[in-house]
Amino acid sequence: MKKIRIGFAGLRHGHIFGLYNLARQNEYLDVAGVFEDSPEGMAEAEKNNVAVTHTDYKSLLAEVDAVAVGTFYADRGRLCIEALEAGKHVIADKPLCTRLDELAKIRELAEKKSLTVGMMLDLRDNKNVVAAKELTDSGEIGKINNICFQGYHPLMYGVRPDWYFEKGKHGGVINDIAIHGVDLVRRFTGSDLDTVIGARCWNFYAKQCRHFRDSAQFMLKMSNGAGVIADVSYATPDNHGYNIPLYWNFAISGEKGMITFNAASEGVSLYKLGSEPVIVKGKQPDRIYLVDIVDEIMNPAERTVTTETLRSAEQTLLIQKSADRNDG
Repeated sequence: MKKIRIGFAGLRHGHIFGLYNLARQNEYLDVAGVFEDSPEGMAEAEKNNVAVTHTDYKSLLAEVDAVAVGTFYADRGRLCIEALEAGKHVIADKPLCTRLDELAKIRELAEKKSLTVGMMLDLRDNKNVVAAKELTDSGEIGKINNICFQGYHPLMYGVRPDWYFEKGKHGGVINDIAIHGVDLVRRFTGSDLDTVIGARCWNFYAKQCRHFRDSAQFMLKMSNGAGVIADVSYATPDNHGYNIPLYWNFAISGEKGMITFNAASEGVSLYKLGSEPVIVKGKQPDRIYLVDIVDEIMNPAERTVTTETLRSAEQTLLIQKSADRNDG
């Protein structure tokens, strides 16, 4: 079977190197080129032992079937749109783009040309998320009514790329971080965003960069009636990194009970009505996100990956838009 020739466009965030390594290991993918035209991206490529083969994006597009996008956030929409216009499938680090009009164009092109659009939503593959999804799918806690999640991150000013804190390049902490949580809420509940009850972004921790809104909270109503409360702030002290319970912490309650877990906990705590608490062991995924994306590229009649990617991206952008209206 002919391999999918994948090119990489933009090396401005460390996540893209994880995808690069996964792509090299995938039997159906052939890494056919890497585009980067910024000194910062070139330096990251050298640091990660990745050879830049193209400094012109169009020349890369002419040689590949799919593009993996990892430039700074506000430029991702443009690169994705240009790839789709050229008839190429797209895999993006999150976020996919930073504007709703970009998302609408991405959706239009993907549908018109039957192209796949996927995103690096790898929190789906976390062992506790997999176990929690099995519990919610099997009806262990009944119809879900309440979800609370935190996605606290360290700010790491001076360590993160400089563009993070440059005006117009980031696009908002909700769009940056909460995409993972919104995607999982949709998967756990089987429902979509109905109403943004309230959303706020404001500056507190990044004292060196007062325009950067590092804190974010929001409240949602889902289409099944469930309520969601979330906090995705850059609030973790830098020295603790990602080693705190509130780095992707979830509490999900339904009519029969509730589950709680975080990304690093020993398992999922199950509290059922009339039963003693149980720890359900985390479970490795049967397949990772990249396998699903590759399968859809190879089977264009299957559109689940593209549909779900675009819905999660759109609903997260709508929450970000609501927060932006509140002006801190």
